[in-house]
Amino acid sequence: MTPFRVILLPGSVLPAGPAYGRLLEALGTGVDAVAKDLELYADDSPPADWTLDTEGDAVLREADARGWDSFHLVGYSGGGSASLALTAAHPERLRSLALLEPAWAGTWDWSPEHAELWKKYDQLNGLPPGAFMAAFMRLGVRDDVVLPPPPPGPPPPWMARRPAGIGAFLKAFKSYNLDRSRLAGFDRPVLFILGGKSNPDDYADNAARLSRVFPDFRLEVFPDRHHFDPPHRIEPERVAALLQEHWARAEGSPGP
Repeated sequence: MTPFRVILLPGSVLPAGPAYGRLLEALGTGVDAVAKDLELYADDSPPADWTLDTEGDAVLREADARGWDSFHLVGYSGGGSASLALTAAHPERLRSLALLEPAWAGTWDWSPEHAELWKKYDQLNGLPPGAFMAAFMRLGVRDDVVLPPPPPGPPPPWMARRPAGIGAFLKAFKSYNLDRSRLAGFDRPVLFILGGKSNPDDYADNAARLSRVFPDFRLEVFPDRHHFDPPHRIEPERVAALLQEHWARAEGSPGP
């Protein structure tokens, strides 16, 4: 059997290696997967002309370099938003789409609560890095979730780039035109994985809106997880099984 060809995009905080290491181990053989770092962090500061399409174009270059005419795409958080943009722009390249709590999913049909949440994201602009990251994480989870303190010791060098990178995502979300009609024409399987303790005004709202757009949409909820202890890192075996089933269905073969 030909291995599933998969590209995985991380979110705006962890690099691809630590973000997906445990999931790649759980997927094991039968998957030809590349966890691709974001172009956003290729240099010390975000490129001035960076958009969600910058990430999508880089994914296609990666696929082309591997000789892949089509592939399965997995995206978490900001990488999930970039994955949606790529799906709208080049649906013919994707065999399936898996969304792990995309940070943003277009500007249509926002609930009042979702709109109020994005006003709070706007208020992050100008905060010093430490306060920015703390406030950013707080907005991603339910009010009753207790977030852990930062790990002891100095932060890894890549962490210094994260506030500016997250800011670039937030800026892009304001101006990017995610084409709903193009997404509605994507007839391949779409899997959305959601943490039950994530902010429901954000990620659950995205899931509900996308469920009304994609013709082949499946939602899987992990009740005890949230955006910063996501299922693909904390319960990689279950996520791997869901992805294997998802990809097998897209390929037209029975799951493992």
